[in-house]
Amino acid sequence: MHGLISLLPKKILYWYDNNKRILPWRINTPKSKKEYYVLVSEFMLQQTQVKTVIPYFKKFVTKIPNLKTLSTSNEKQVLKLWEGLGYYRRVRNLHKTAKILLKQYNAKLPKKFEEIIKLPGVGEYTANSLSALVHNKPCIPIDGNVKRVFSRLFFKDVNSQNFKTEIKKITNKLPKVDRNADLAEALMEFGAVVCKPKNPLCKICNLRNYCKFFKREIYIPKKKKYYFKEKKFNIFCYLNKKNKKIALAKNKNMSFLTNFKMPEVQMVISNNNLKIKGWKYLCNYKNNISNIKMNINLFYKFTKNKPKKFTWYSIDGSNVTFIPSFTKKIFKKVKKLYV
Repeated sequence: MHGLISLLPKKILYWYDNNKRILPWRINTPKSKKEYYVLVSEFMLQQTQVKTVIPYFKKFVTKIPNLKTLSTSNEKQVLKLWEGLGYYRRVRNLHKTAKILLKQYNAKLPKKFEEIIKLPGVGEYTANSLSALVHNKPCIPIDGNVKRVFSRLFFKDVNSQNFKTEIKKITNKLPKVDRNADLAEALMEFGAVVCKPKNPLCKICNLRNYCKFFKREIYIPKKKKYYFKEKKFNIFCYLNKKNKKIALAKNKNMSFLTNFKMPEVQMVISNNNLKIKGWKYLCNYKNNISNIKMNINLFYKFTKNKPKKFTWYSIDGSNVTFIPSFTKKIFKKVKKLYV
């Protein structure tokens, strides 16, 4: 094990220098812009794959090119640029973080880990990542990719209670390097590109001669399968047939979409009876948000009188400032009634 630990930084950096992907937040830019790019990309990459993030990142930094502009932008503008990327709490936290950095840290990321981790939306992983990538600190952000690399190299069970402690012991023994930022990115990149979850590219891996996973030709115990919690919902759409409008209000029954305008939503214990007085059944469809598997029954009612606290909006969404993907799907299904 000690032999591999001493060689790992050199080997992984050699691979990275020759194989790293060209990503928009890795381009050579002035230090201030580089720091901003890293901050935005790290928030976007939380729970989202690189290929999904790239177009959103490009659009975001084109419209909001620096930290000062982000901190002074209104929330609706920021949300609109994030529209479709999901997990909207991330962008709200990014927005709050930008304001704090501008006000308290002269538009720069603080150098102390203890201060970074206190920023909105920054946990241990993101704090380590920012410390490494921005300040070149010897911090290894342990994401799913890095966990997989270490668990295979050293044949550690990711499901064991001691896994996190064992990985920390290994990272603490790694030789010191001047390129801490590159080493952190290299480990994450290696896990994403070579040491993949399925069909890892062992034949081209420059660490295979040291890898216990490769030598034993056996997969480590798989991570426990994550099951979505299925919940049933009834969604009721008040529609104005003549003006092709839908009534929306702030949602109260879905914690993950509390701040967004939506049709009326009710939790359902059973959906066996699809006849609800005064409402017409439109369709049933499935939708996954976060860790919830949604089983949705969609109902509608044509009316000229909108309910209290609701506002009429065009069914094409033209006068809605921001529409989450969830609501867009409802719009799409309801539009069929106007054809």
